[in-house]
Amino acid sequence: MPVKAHRSARLGVTLFIGACLTAVAGCSSLDSASNRLASVVTPYKVNVVQGNFVSREQVEALAPGMSRQQVRDILGTPLVTSLFHAERWEYVFTIKRPGEDLQTRKLTLFFQGDLLQRFDGDTMPSEAEFVASLGSRSTKGKVPVLEATDAQLARFPAPERAPSAPAAAPAEPVSTSYPPLEGPAR
Repeated sequence: MPVKAHRSARLGVTLFIGACLTAVAGCSSLDSASNRLASVVTPYKVNVVQGNFVSREQVEALAPGMSRQQVRDILGTPLVTSLFHAERWEYVFTIKRPGEDLQTRKLTLFFQGDLLQRFDGDTMPSEAEFVASLGSRSTKGKVPVLEATDAQLARFPAPERAPSAPAAAPAEPVSTSYPPLEGPAR
């Protein structure tokens, strides 16, 4: 092999190795840039709510002697009913918020036959308290004003309306006579 061809092949291999090293170096800088971007941009994390939310108002509406249907009308269908404990209903509610411990609330109802005998469980929040606790964690920034001032509205002229079309003549009544569903008798 001539020396000139050998040098050219060696140069080609050297350039190929250099290109590979540059690509690998580029990947590592891309990786660090993506890590920096990931630390700035955080994904939305949703509150996970499971089970039956039971409010303080619903618990206060319960009274011993109510039928199972009356209880179901107030609280909804129980989350847990057992074949082995048919006289007991469990209403369980859990909420998992990002960065906080899992919160669980439980209400147990005891029946004798079809009638409610007693109930006990955790202290339940009122509906207003529960809704306020959900909303307080989601407002991080300043809420923008959602009303336009007269000066802002003046920048956009009102669209011109097309002249109204003359009233159309009333349509003919539609026939309500239908053919029989069955064919002629044979």
